[in-house]
Amino acid sequence: MFADRVTRGWVIVMTAVMGIAVSFGSLVIFAFGVFVKPLSEQFGWNRTAISTAFTLTALMVAVFSPFIGRLVDRVGARRVLLPCVAVYGAAFCSLALIKTLPEFYAIYVLLGVVGNGTTQLCYGRVIAAWFDRRRGLALATMMAGVGAGAIGIPPLATWLIGAYGWRAAYLILGSAIFVLGMIPAGLWLRETPPDAGGKNRATAKVVPPPGIGGSQALRTPVFWLLLTGFFLFSVSVNGSVAHLVPLLTDRGIGNQTAALAVSMMGVLTLAGRLLTGVLLDRYSGSRVSGVFFAVAAVGVAMLSQAHTVTVAFTAAALIGLGMGAEADVMPFLVSRYFGLRSFSEIYGYTFTGYALAGALGPLLMAWSYDRLHSYTLALVGLAMAMFVGAAVLASLPAYPVLTAHGDAKRH
Repeated sequence: MFADRVTRGWVIVMTAVMGIAVSFGSLVIFAFGVFVKPLSEQFGWNRTAISTAFTLTALMVAVFSPFIGRLVDRVGARRVLLPCVAVYGAAFCSLALIKTLPEFYAIYVLLGVVGNGTTQLCYGRVIAAWFDRRRGLALATMMAGVGAGAIGIPPLATWLIGAYGWRAAYLILGSAIFVLGMIPAGLWLRETPPDAGGKNRATAKVVPPPGIGGSQALRTPVFWLLLTGFFLFSVSVNGSVAHLVPLLTDRGIGNQTAALAVSMMGVLTLAGRLLTGVLLDRYSGSRVSGVFFAVAAVGVAMLSQAHTVTVAFTAAALIGLGMGAEADVMPFLVSRYFGLRSFSEIYGYTFTGYALAGALGPLLMAWSYDRLHSYTLALVGLAMAMFVGAAVLASLPAYPVLTAHGDAKRH
């Protein structure tokens, strides 16, 4: 029975890897910068106007993440994931048809509404239920899907735009959502492990998983420290990633080389995911996140001065390491500090702060370019914010001991 559970658990992890590779957190974020210049050249929109779409979609993620999280806790991840992926895929494909800025904004609003229903918010709860002792590694492997997407999507999108045009590129990338996200999840995603103890045999009553409720979590200092740390990290990393390609091409680096820098970020994101997963099962998650976030802050600071390929690739690599850690430690720390009782709801609240910061970061970068004709000032400020976020997360206390009755005691 144990061997069967392990085998089926890793099949589910691989299903999640494929789905997350084309999820909102991969495709929308890492492809966005590649389309900035083609859209600007086609329609004459400035970068602030285009970046507003990213801001709108991030705001929608912020608003709807808690709702999606509560829905996942109540009806199950699969029932939320599949409809969200269907709408998300159709919306992304429809970007090939845009003709006006309001249409562009409307589609990105819709992408944000369903976006987190396609990500680790759904997959993470399933994997946390299947794994305990190796939870860090399983979540890290799941999040390797984002790294895979970051590696493949920017050069693929750049090539598709050059070969077939930006409209065809949107359509082809959108079709991949159905092939890698919809079909595998429909076939293999299962939420309940075969040996899960859903009932107490002596009382025949449902025993809830250990942890605390969402409203109780909101009253704890740890939640707000988590939120602060991830907010400061998100504002910096999302601002940097959304404008990485135009930033580098403005400084004389070619389109393909700039796309390869994003892929370099993806390679290190993948490596950071797996390394963080191993470390989380051995060391304090707060300390692990603090170290990796500080490394990423160094990368953002370097990016402010990146005028050569070497510096650009080094900065992208350091930022990628931090991004790899972020996606692992967020669900891991939520599960360890608050348990699985309201995991998706609490994760949704945390992601609201992350998404709000994600909306702010690209706008700060766009404002810096449109007003000052330079990204330098914004990048210096974002690097400082990330250093503060690293320090906040490193200061978190030890994990509590959680029970099914919502009790929480410190070790």
